[in-house]
Amino acid sequence: MSLYKAKTLIIIFLTTLISSCNGQEYRNDPSNKPIQRSIGTQNSILVNKPKVQISQVVRMMYQDSKGVFWFGAEGGAFKLAGDSLIHIDSIRSESGGRVTIKDIAEDKDGTIWFGHTDGISSVDGDLVTNYYQSDGLISNAVWCIGSDAEGKIWIGTMEGACIFDGKTFSNFELPLGIKDTTVGVSSDKMINKIFRDSKGILWIASNAGLFSYSNNKLTNVSKKMGIKTNFVSIGFEDKAEVLWITSKEGLYTLNDGVTKKITDSNIEIGKGIGSVAEDKDGKIWFVVNQHYLYTYDGKEITEFKKSEENKGPVVFQIYKDQSERMWFVGYGGAYRLENDRFINITKDGPW
Repeated sequence: MSLYKAKTLIIIFLTTLISSCNGQEYRNDPSNKPIQRSIGTQNSILVNKPKVQISQVVRMMYQDSKGVFWFGAEGGAFKLAGDSLIHIDSIRSESGGRVTIKDIAEDKDGTIWFGHTDGISSVDGDLVTNYYQSDGLISNAVWCIGSDAEGKIWIGTMEGACIFDGKTFSNFELPLGIKDTTVGVSSDKMINKIFRDSKGILWIASNAGLFSYSNNKLTNVSKKMGIKTNFVSIGFEDKAEVLWITSKEGLYTLNDGVTKKITDSNIEIGKGIGSVAEDKDGKIWFVVNQHYLYTYDGKEITEFKKSEENKGPVVFQIYKDQSERMWFVGYGGAYRLENDRFINITKDGPW
């Protein structure tokens, strides 16, 4: 399907606070030409206004190659421009409703891509383009998105994976997995994570396990790793180019084809290992069973004790920014950890 069949909208990034849309139209264009709209704006500047969360649920964040912060939340995406947070109102479902952002990626040309609950969207400068199943996407229920070295966009959905080359979508076949009955949303074709490492290898985590893709060859890495569960994902790649693998069974490292299990029987895994990241000192932070934070210094695992006065969010993502500050986003909003204290980051910062 041609790029020109995508639903294209113009957004004007404000230098004030949050933009809102006046009378924007969302419809299919029978002429197959891009639909472009200038969005009316409404500025709201209040004196001594109360602090407002970016969103009650911030699913993830991303800092791009230019240092710009992006936040994906229930209700859409946000961009930090200077000290002003802008809601990108043009990222919409095909029917014009707001979406929940599930993943954020950047391609080789600096375009920012969002996977969400009704397709995918790109932001290139001030231009927002939305793509849906009607444009060739394998499914509108997108869970993850990534980019390969050639600039192709890889999309993981409830119904499998597909690739977008800028003009057309093509399906990428993977082995059939199993449905995870312990969570509310799952399928036997579900793709959980797509990640490109520093060597250019693509890693695809599905409900059939973990796969690597390089030189047009797909390899089932889970079998080699000896992980006993299908429900595996990629955490991140550390400074030493070691991959950190999360699963319902525990936390692993993968280094030159050799795996090591980090967690032991002293930790109750429950629903599994969630997000994982490395701080400026090389300490690994990870989420267990959705609610508990642990650190690993290379020798010992220690629980980071929360309290009513210092509990932060229910963490969906741990993220280290380019200034090596640690962010924790999830249910309850966005927070940074500073001197072992969670600092709530609202629409007014502190940035």
